Amino acid sequence: MTRQAVDCFLVTCEHGGNRIPASCRRLFRGHRKLLDSHRGYDPGALVMARQLARAFRAPLIASTISRLVVDLNRSTGHPRLFSAATRNLPATLRAEIVEQHYLPYRTKVERFVSRSVSRARRVIHISSHSFTPELDGRVRGADVGLLYDPARHGEAELCARWKASLAELAPEFRVRRNYPYAGKGDGLTSHLRRLFPPGSYVGIELEVNQGIVLAAGRRWTRLRSTLIDSVRTACAA
Repeated sequence: MTRQAVDCFLVTCEHGGNRIPASCRRLFRGHRKLLDSHRGYDPGALVMARQLARAFRAPLIASTISRLVVDLNRSTGHPRLFSAATRNLPATLRAEIVEQHYLPYRTKVERFVSRSVSRARRVIHISSHSFTPELDGRVRGADVGLLYDPARHGEAELCARWKASLAELAPEFRVRRNYPYAGKGDGLTSHLRRLFPPGSYVGIELEVNQGIVLAAGRRWTRLRSTLIDSVRTACAA
């Protein structure tokens, strides 16, 4: 008889801060405003990730290195792995950045999933992100985005339940699936899907509107608690 996988949670945050390592600081002198913007990091994503990890007693793997140094949510061949500030560095320096910051993070995540799968566990991975409310003059029409691969039944089902639970608990929040980005685009979750089958790995990117984050106050507090309560309900179902 085949054992049924037991679910376990993993929470990650690839864009949790805008820290610049000492070796790259000269590249970002005079660019504090850029680093503090949505291009430098995902405001609120690390706060959300920490609360999720505490709520589910899950490991949290997070980075506070700015995405402008290297984007941990991109594949090594992706044109946006490096930003305009680091893209034209000598190949040896770019390789050092990958070796020091990118590979350790990716390896840590892969090893956790691999160990869990080897112990007959199904990993439910929530990758915490946030998005700017307006990009290139276009207003984003959502408060929360749930990104997944529609071809993977477990991901589609979990996001459908999560969205339904959010609508019941807090109908004032606008929740959309695979918005403002496509869930099967290049990213950490799509990379892990290539390594682990649907029965062993469920990868969801949680996207929260930075307008709510930056306004702070009760709405941001309520959104965080509601996201936790609703995903707990969705998983229990």
